[in-house]
Amino acid sequence: MNRPILLVLILFSLSIFSCSSLKKKSSEYKGHGEESVSPEDLKKYSPPALNSNLISKIQTMMDISKTSLGVISNDGKNLYVNWKVTGTSQVWKVPGPRRFPTQLTGGEDATYISSLSIDGKYLFLSRDSKGDEYSGLYKQKTSGGPLIPIYRKKKIKVSLQYVASDNRTLYFRANDIKPQNFSLYKYDLKTSKKTLLVDQKGYWFFGDVSSDGEILVGRMKTNIAAEYYLLNEKTKKLTPLFGQDENEEYRVKFGARKGEYIVLTNKFGEFRQLYKFRNGKFKNLTNSKVNVEYFRMDRGRTRIQYGTNDNGYYKAHAMSAKNFKKIYVPSFKNADHVYFGFTSRNGRYSTLGVETAKSPRTNYVYDWHSRKYSKWTMPNHPEVDTSNFSKDSLEYYETHDGVRIPMFVKRPKSCAKKVCPVIVQFHGGPESQSFPGFSPINQLFVDEGFILVKPNVRGSDGYGKSWLNSDNGEKRLDVITDIRDCSTWIRKNWSRNGNVPKVGIMGGSYGGYSTLVGMSIFAGSYDAGVASVGMSSLVTFLKNTADYRRKLRESEYGFLDKDMEALEKLSPINFLDKIKAPLMVIHGANDPRVPAGEAIQIHDEMTKRNLPSELILFSDEGHGVRKRKNKVAKYGHTLRFFNKYLK
Repeated sequence: MNRPILLVLILFSLSIFSCSSLKKKSSEYKGHGEESVSPEDLKKYSPPALNSNLISKIQTMMDISKTSLGVISNDGKNLYVNWKVTGTSQVWKVPGPRRFPTQLTGGEDATYISSLSIDGKYLFLSRDSKGDEYSGLYKQKTSGGPLIPIYRKKKIKVSLQYVASDNRTLYFRANDIKPQNFSLYKYDLKTSKKTLLVDQKGYWFFGDVSSDGEILVGRMKTNIAAEYYLLNEKTKKLTPLFGQDENEEYRVKFGARKGEYIVLTNKFGEFRQLYKFRNGKFKNLTNSKVNVEYFRMDRGRTRIQYGTNDNGYYKAHAMSAKNFKKIYVPSFKNADHVYFGFTSRNGRYSTLGVETAKSPRTNYVYDWHSRKYSKWTMPNHPEVDTSNFSKDSLEYYETHDGVRIPMFVKRPKSCAKKVCPVIVQFHGGPESQSFPGFSPINQLFVDEGFILVKPNVRGSDGYGKSWLNSDNGEKRLDVITDIRDCSTWIRKNWSRNGNVPKVGIMGGSYGGYSTLVGMSIFAGSYDAGVASVGMSSLVTFLKNTADYRRKLRESEYGFLDKDMEALEKLSPINFLDKIKAPLMVIHGANDPRVPAGEAIQIHDEMTKRNLPSELILFSDEGHGVRKRKNKVAKYGHTLRFFNKYLK
């Protein structure tokens, strides 16, 4: 690039983030904690009524549904799945391939399967209240009946980690001693006694439990980096294994031999790979040029199942856990994604998810003995011909500093030869990733005549360690311009005969924050925005997010005690006087991750400045929208808003 031009761009970028002219910094805002939303605000900002025709369109798309991959029984005769067909995620029992399911749980609060008892008689379930994410741990007979609490306390987050092979021992974590720490417990189902195993500072979790009682535990150092220890249950002594004095990703399980570990890490290169660790040495088992995204092992430690992520497309693989030779995995024609789910306790059956651009995920159960698979759950799409759905195209846009950013694009057929309005949807995380594939909600926007763009900006997962870490802390100042550059590139390259497309922006969580950034810091880049559960201030967000999350998130965004200047420069609330285009903000009142005050404070400030702004609060939701009626309202008002301002 020409040096004078480069200098101008650098000076321009620096001027964008200058805080010297700010009338009020985000640190001066009080912010709001979890319980700050008043009844008056809930009433004032409840979602207004929608046009009946628009409701009907959304309801039709939401009738397209799929189950979770589910948990398969040892005999391969029953599959237990989550399904949102009632409007909220509940648990269902499928008694055979393509058999009619039976609903096991109900009510308004979402319920999820955590695991299955070794003898197959009980399900272990997770349920919170109104989306507040303080989930309790329950059990229920696989034949149905009431939920029996195992551990449930107000404002305590409980997570089942492992079910032991003795059919009576559970291992779970909970932040019941101190809100900012997760302690580790052993629980006896017969005596209802819980035993504290680890009570130290940090976000602890169980990694694995061996057949002879060895316990592998870990502690998150950041949102992605972790360290692992061997735990002596009797003495409570922790012996360091991996990740100490490092800041690398590790996921670890016991190997097939004593003293052997299977390790997923990106320590030794750009991409996560699987390694065998034995006698102090690592051996690469995959040698792939893309990320190994996950791995699982059966209880007998005979087989390693893993998945690769190639530019957003998932593929399933398997190898022997003893000699590490490749094991056959069935292939599926035209599949965008194939991935493993749960494996039965005896190791014989595994669930497989298969997704194409034209159909929701179909669930299969694969028999490793016979090497045959059967289709268990079929996706529902009543009154909708999904063969007409738009397929994602992998494309790229170029930033001001010459970096190519991958993006998935869905286009209406009618936009092949004419200029159409564009909506750019940024993913959450920020260390997440946008994927191609089937999406009825995305199709809603396509059917309304919008081109939908899903970028994977710098800081996204799936493209190597350097890409993933390029936005950590103050470095975010250098790459946040990817949000602006997407719109700039679209306007320049998708115009026809002087007709420039209008461009909107939307997203949830960090995608909601990206939306607020695009509308404020880079005002003028987008013609309208809809931000869902996004942070308006990184300062008040870090101050008010749940205690157990703050340390993990500071490593990503910056630390309150030493990075305040950068946090201020990256807070949209400080740039409200730059906003030029209409903005809608959507939030759940019970959100523990990004408190609803983040939405209220930016709407209040915009209202004071007579800027076009709308705010919708859901009284019975948390970080995101789970309930069907609320989803209809969220998507309906988003479509209404963009139809009004982009067409």
